Amino acid sequence: MSFLRRRSAATPAGPDFDVLAMDPGDWPGNLGAGLLPAPDGSCQGVFLRYDLFGGRGPAMIIGNLPEGSPARKVAEGEIPFEVGQLLVALENEEPVHVTGVEDTPVMQGDNLLIVRRLKLSESRISCVQFDRSDNVLVTIASWDRPITDDLYALLKPLPAELFQQG
Repeated sequence: MSFLRRRSAATPAGPDFDVLAMDPGDWPGNLGAGLLPAPDGSCQGVFLRYDLFGGRGPAMIIGNLPEGSPARKVAEGEIPFEVGQLLVALENEEPVHVTGVEDTPVMQGDNLLIVRRLKLSESRISCVQFDRSDNVLVTIASWDRPITDDLYALLKPLPAELFQQG
């Protein structure tokens, strides 16, 4: 995906990579963003929480984790960071684990993605992952809504200004 690139700045004001997600202006409901900081102040990942239920819980979490992010290190059978965040936000304390993985080819514009569909023990959670050309892992976790191929057409890099402190 040639439109994705790494950014560098003298003083980081947010992630040093493009965040691929749905534009908040195109999505109804509330949006929250979280940065995963490293001890040196660098950004080890970004996750966006889309709340379509009017404050009653998130409908979707999209994470962007660069290569080397500790949140990417998940043991076999354990859930991704974003699924854990979704469960915390929903105040769901039931144990959930991965029961299977299926690779599916999906087109995003002119780009072919190999999407990993994770099957989870909690059937109301849908989860997919794919690697970008800049080695950022994108994970989408959705509550009570299937993730369809239409969603990939809505994903685009968000402006860096969205993540700057002001």
